[in-house]
Amino acid sequence: MKKFVRYLLMVIATILLVVIGYVSYVFLSYSRAEDNLPLTVTGQGTEEILPNNPYIIATYNIGYAAYSPDYSFFMDGGKYSRGFSEAAIKENLTGIIDTTKEINPDFAFFQEVDEQATRSYGVNQVDALERSFADYSSIYGENYRSAYLFYPVTEPIGQSKSGLVTISKGKITESTRYSLPIETNFNKFFDLDRAFTVSDVPVANGRTLTLINVHLSAYTKDPKIQKAQIKKLSEAMSRSYQAGNYVIVGGDYNHALLEDSETVFKNSEQSFSWNQPFPKDELPEGFSIPETGLAEAAIPSVRNLDEDYQKGRTFVTLIDGFIVSNNISVKEISVLDKGFQYSDHNPVQLTFELTEGSAK
Repeated sequence: MKKFVRYLLMVIATILLVVIGYVSYVFLSYSRAEDNLPLTVTGQGTEEILPNNPYIIATYNIGYAAYSPDYSFFMDGGKYSRGFSEAAIKENLTGIIDTTKEINPDFAFFQEVDEQATRSYGVNQVDALERSFADYSSIYGENYRSAYLFYPVTEPIGQSKSGLVTISKGKITESTRYSLPIETNFNKFFDLDRAFTVSDVPVANGRTLTLINVHLSAYTKDPKIQKAQIKKLSEAMSRSYQAGNYVIVGGDYNHALLEDSETVFKNSEQSFSWNQPFPKDELPEGFSIPETGLAEAAIPSVRNLDEDYQKGRTFVTLIDGFIVSNNISVKEISVLDKGFQYSDHNPVQLTFELTEGSAK
C-alpha cells in the first residue's frame, strides 16, 4: 500500500512539473510584435491611380483557409481546432484566390492569413497570395505569433504566425504595422495579438491613397479594450485624412455594421463578443461606413462556427466592410454570396472614385 501511495505521489508530482513547465514556457515565450513597425513591400504593382476613375477594393477574412461549410470551431462551441487536412487547406486557399481573381479588385485586404501555423499544416498562405498576385504591390503585417498552445488537449491548435495581407495595383511606397490595445490578463493567450497596417499609394494628382487593413479582437471580454482599439484606429485614420490623403479602412471589425442585424438576417437575438453594434458615433469627423443596399440584399459576411453551416439556421451577420473618408465617392458596395464555401466569411467589395475636392 505504501509503495502504491509513493508511486501515486510521484505520478502527481511529475504531472505538476509538466504543467508548471508548460505554463512557464507559454508565459516566457509570449511577446507582442513591435508597434510602429515599417513593413517590406513586394510585388510589381505600378498602375497609375487616377482621381475621378472607378476602382474596386475587396476585403476578405480567409479564416486561414480552414473554414469550409462543414467546419465548426472549438472556441465558438464547435468541434475542431485545425483544418481538416493539408489538402483541404490548399483546396480552400485555391478557392479564395480564384474568388478574388473573379472580383478583379484594384486593391484588396485579407485577414487571418497564416504564414506558418500548426492549424493550417504549415502552408505558407502569405507566399501563396503574393505569388498569385505578383502583378500587385503587396505587404504582409504580422497580427500575432503564439507559442505552442496545447488546447484543446485532444487536438492542440499549436503554434501560429498569422497576419494581414494588402495588395494594390498601384505602387505601395510605404507601409507600417501598428499594434492595437489588447487584454493583459490570461485572455491574451486566447485572443492573441491584434494590429492594423497602413499603406500609402501615390495618386496622379499628387495626393495619397491610404489603405488601412484591420482585424479587431473577437474574443475579448473587456469592452474597454474594444473601445481602445477603435480609438487607436480612428487616430490613425484622422491623422492621414488631416494630412490631405484619401483614406479607406477595410477588414473584419468584429462588430455588427448594420442597424437591427437580427431583423435583417432573421436571427434569434444572440449576444456574442464579436457582434456588438459598431459605435459609429466614435468615428472621427469626415468618415462614414458605406452600407447602402446591404440591409436590402441581406447577404451576411460571416457565420457563427458553433456548427457546420446550415443556411437559414446558422447565426449570420455582417461584420466585414469599409470606412471611407468623405473625399471618396462611393458608387456601390456588396457582399458576394459565396455560401461560406472557402471561409467562414464572404468577401465584401466596394466600387469608389477619388474626388478632386479638399480632404478637409
